[in-house]
Amino acid sequence: MNVLAIFKKEWRAYFASPIAYVVLTIFALISGYFFYSLLAFFSLSSLQATMNPGFGPGLNVSEWIVRPLFRDIAITMLLLMPAATMRLFSEEKKTGTIELLFSYPIRDWELLLGKFLAALALYSAMLGISLVDIAMLGSLATLEWGLILSGYLGLLLLGMAFLGLGILASSLTENQVVAAVGAFGVLLLLWVIGWSTEAAGPTLGPILSHLSIINHYDSFAKGTIESRDVIFYLNFTLLCLFLTLRSLESKRWRG
Repeated sequence: MNVLAIFKKEWRAYFASPIAYVVLTIFALISGYFFYSLLAFFSLSSLQATMNPGFGPGLNVSEWIVRPLFRDIAITMLLLMPAATMRLFSEEKKTGTIELLFSYPIRDWELLLGKFLAALALYSAMLGISLVDIAMLGSLATLEWGLILSGYLGLLLLGMAFLGLGILASSLTENQVVAAVGAFGVLLLLWVIGWSTEAAGPTLGPILSHLSIINHYDSFAKGTIESRDVIFYLNFTLLCLFLTLRSLESKRWRG
C-alpha cells in the first residue's frame, strides 16, 4: 500500500537525520525536569502538611502533579512539533523530489497521509517517554487512571492539531526554518487568543474562546471527555490536511 510505503520512508528519514534524536532528547529532558520539579514541590508541601496539619489541605497527586505535568507537556509540544514537521514537504520542494513523487502512481492523499502518520508516530513516541514518569509516580502513589487516560487522549488530539498545522506550513514553503517559525507563530497565536476573551466583550469573546486551541484541552485535563472538544480537534486537523492537499494539487498542476 502506498500509504505504508510513504510512512516507512518518512519514519526512516526521521532517524536518518538528527531531527528525531534531537526532538526526543529535548522532550525527555524538559518533561523530566517538569516532573522532577512538580514531584519535589509536592513532597515538600506534603512534609509541611505533616508538620502543620493546617497547611495545604486536600493535597492530591492528581491536582498537584498529573494535571500540571500534562499542561507542561502540551507547552513543550507547542515548541517542538513545528520542528518535527518542518521538513516533511519543504525538503521535498527544495530538493525537487516532490516532482519525482508526483510522477509515481501515488495519490496526493496517500502521500499526505503517509507523512502525517509518520509524524504522528514520532509524536506518540514522545508521549510514550512521558509514560515513564507516570509509571514511576504510580509506584509511589495511587493515581486516578481515568484522569490519566483522558489527559493522554487530549494530548493526542492536541498533537494531531499541531501536526496538521505544521504539515500545512511545510507544504507552503521550500524553507524549513520559515515553515517551523510560521507554524509556531500561528499555533502560539491560537494558544493565547483565548486570553483576551473578557476584554473582547460578550459577542467576540466566546468566538475567541472557541478558537483557542488550548481551551479545548481543559476538559481532558480535568478527567472528562467532551464531544465538542474532540470534534474541534478533529475538525481542525482535517481542515489543515485538506488545505495541505489543495496545496499539493496546486503544486502538481503547476509542475
